[in-house]
Amino acid sequence: MDKIIIKGLEVFAYHGVYADEKQNGQPFLVDLTLYADFSKAASSDRLEDTINYAAVRECLTLALTGERYNLIERAAEVAAKAVFDQFPKVQKIKLRLKKPQAPLDCKFDYVAVEITRERNR
Repeated sequence: MDKIIIKGLEVFAYHGVYADEKQNGQPFLVDLTLYADFSKAASSDRLEDTINYAAVRECLTLALTGERYNLIERAAEVAAKAVFDQFPKVQKIKLRLKKPQAPLDCKFDYVAVEITRERNR
C-alpha cells in the first residue's frame, strides 16, 4: 500500500482537562500517514486520482478545532474519522497527535497519542 505523509502540521486548539487549556488553548502537532493505492495517480498525474493533502490539512484543522475535548485520544479519534469520512480512497490512517505544551512540571519535548485505524470494508 502507498502512503502520503504529513508531518508536523500545527493546529491551535483547546483540548485538555484543565480550565486553562480549555480557555487559552495551545498548539498541537499532527503527524499523519494515509495509506491508499496511488497507482492510478502515478499513471495519470492528475490530482483527482490521489488524495489532495491541502484538503486533508483543512479537514484535520476543522476536526481538531470544531469541538473541545478533555483527552487528546478523543481528539485524535475524531480527526481520523473525519479523514475517513471525507476521503474514501484512504484505507488506513496512522495519526500521532502531539501536545508540546502539556501541563507538566518538567522539561520534555511533547506528550502524544498515536492511533492506527483501518477502514471497515
